[in-house]
Amino acid sequence: MASLRPLPTSAALGLLSSQPPPATLPSHLVLRQRFLSQWTLSSSCPQESKSEVKRRCARALKDFWDLEESQVMGESAAVAVASSSATPAAVTEGNSDIYAGIPTLPISAALAAAGSETAELNGGTCGLLDRPNKKQVCLFYCSETEDLARRIAAETDSIELKSIKWGTFADGFPNLFVPNAHGIRSQHVAFLASFSSPGVIFEQLSIIYALPRMFVSSFTLVLPFFPTGTLERMEDEGDIATAFTLARILSNIPISRGGPTSLVIFDIHALQERFYFGDNVLPCFESGIPLLKHRLHQLPDANNISVAFPDEGAWKRFHKQLQHFPTIVCTKVRDGNNRIVRLKEGEPQGRHVVIVDDLVQSGGTLIECQKLLAADGASKVSAYVTHGVFPKRSWERFGHDNGEGPEHGFAHFWITDSCATTVKDVMGRPPFEVLSLAGSIAAALHI
Repeated sequence: MASLRPLPTSAALGLLSSQPPPATLPSHLVLRQRFLSQWTLSSSCPQESKSEVKRRCARALKDFWDLEESQVMGESAAVAVASSSATPAAVTEGNSDIYAGIPTLPISAALAAAGSETAELNGGTCGLLDRPNKKQVCLFYCSETEDLARRIAAETDSIELKSIKWGTFADGFPNLFVPNAHGIRSQHVAFLASFSSPGVIFEQLSIIYALPRMFVSSFTLVLPFFPTGTLERMEDEGDIATAFTLARILSNIPISRGGPTSLVIFDIHALQERFYFGDNVLPCFESGIPLLKHRLHQLPDANNISVAFPDEGAWKRFHKQLQHFPTIVCTKVRDGNNRIVRLKEGEPQGRHVVIVDDLVQSGGTLIECQKLLAADGASKVSAYVTHGVFPKRSWERFGHDNGEGPEHGFAHFWITDSCATTVKDVMGRPPFEVLSLAGSIAAALHI
């Protein structure tokens, strides 16, 4: 009996029914009736026969469960086939699926990279996802993150997408509605946010503050890019550390029935920013570096790669995750009013050097590093940043080395899809390649 799975609630309620069965029963109802008869018999038979009857009862229960599960799987497969043959609602004329061909980290590998004790890889599966009572998550999203949300839901059948009606009143303020709010009661709920500009933050905060109060079992906010992370300190009296301001706003998200909100952020600019958050939120800091490592191992020259950091801050932030690669560290020195990038340590000669940082804005530092490494003999120069912000289309500054040499540009420039608007701009434009956080986010939602 210890190995048996619990009876589904609907089936348990059916067993309590006193109505006589019809003459012809579907197969799963036959098994239900068999279980009921065996259980009734066990209460009236002699003591010496009870053990045998209970064994029959256990077999009937297991047969019922297996049939119930196979029928559900059959229905799911039918729905999947029907869905695959239909045109997705999100894909309309002139709006193709931008995620076609974007690599992501398999969810089982993402769980292993996150260090989960239950993430044991076995033939490409993960125990955390295969357990019978795995966490079911209702995932809401904003308009900017819809493509990423669909990719996340495709990673596992335990994540169900839920939509929100986003509108505005005549005065420009948001007019928002969560359909079927009663349907998410007692459910694990998550929201995939994108604070790409100050103009979209208020409407998303309205949703973020409302969902935990809808009697949900737990609430998780996924904010892949924490946008004010670079403004984390004061240099002069009067400076406003807006990283602290945003952290305080998120720290006041209402507590759900399950407790404080879980907040998932990827590669926040400074690790000490975790202390900006209050006790009403549980920050979970993830990284896109496992995605990069997975991609680097697929390159033909994987054995000739060195990792470069554009400054000591990037080295402190990432060197432990990349310690198996030869390391190059650059530094910025002041020359009058200019800041010049110099080589501090490491040897780029003849190596494919990958510059690693958490984010890129104008890209001036990365371009200076590329020129320095090319001048010092690197055979190729590539770059990776988790967050490709690229304000004012600054991505156009980055040239492509198409075999002409590293002085002409970057062989590869990897970014993640943490900044949704950037993905649409750079997709299909060398040297850029987008690595999707979908698998990593799906794994984080199962913690």
